[in-house]
Amino acid sequence: MIDIETVRQIALSLPEANEVPHFEKPSFRIGKKIFATLNIPANRVCVKLSVTDQDLFSTFDRTVIYPVPNKWGKLGWTLVNLANVPDETLTDALTAAYCEVAPKRLSDQLKTTDFE
Repeated sequence: MIDIETVRQIALSLPEANEVPHFEKPSFRIGKKIFATLNIPANRVCVKLSVTDQDLFSTFDRTVIYPVPNKWGKLGWTLVNLANVPDETLTDALTAAYCEVAPKRLSDQLKTTDFE
């Protein structure tokens, strides 16, 4: 199980990311754009993915990673159950969410050239 502090550490390790309250929940942002919110009582994080990334991550296990069940889910907002998600999968999901909203100059810092 991944704890809340681990989520914070991963999210805040991304370039220029910061934590700002969003209503009653902590949110992680790049500038003013939210890439993740924490729901501490439910022990889950909600990440902003592209629809393509949402489909990809949801294939892992729909009880662990799944679209928000309303119109927000159709926009890429995706829930991640912290009790069952592997560390690497959470890191990948937070990074993908960050890259979805970050300026190109920042998201490019996270891309590798291993395929060349």
